[in-house]
Amino acid sequence: QVQLVESGGGSVQAGGSLRLSCVASGRIFANYGMAWFRQPPGKEREFVAGINRNGDSSTYGDSVKGRFTISRDNAKNTVYLQMNSLNPEDTAVYTCAADLYGSGISPLARKYENWGQGTQVTVSS
Repeated sequence: QVQLVESGGGSVQAGGSLRLSCVASGRIFANYGMAWFRQPPGKEREFVAGINRNGDSSTYGDSVKGRFTISRDNAKNTVYLQMNSLNPEDTAVYTCAADLYGSGISPLARKYENWGQGTQVTVSS
């Protein structure tokens, strides 16, 4: 099992930026892939970005490509999501997830065994 704790959410105006962090514990962080998902109010959860174990491969959902960047620091057991050019459609609860047995770049939520509690991001126009 892996425990995941997100931070960095908040309220920001359209066009602004935020950086989310997710600290992992419980297993060797460098051994598993990580991803960010989000769930907008009243909508289904969607894949945002994923990154493999050593951080040299990543993938993004279509709605965030070119604006968001996922990265990881294995020495700090942390994965980050840098979010730029935010717009109101990015308002959601953002959750990090651990892919203990795979690459961490799958967009399928069922591939991820452990999830954080989520952090709220609100973008106002």
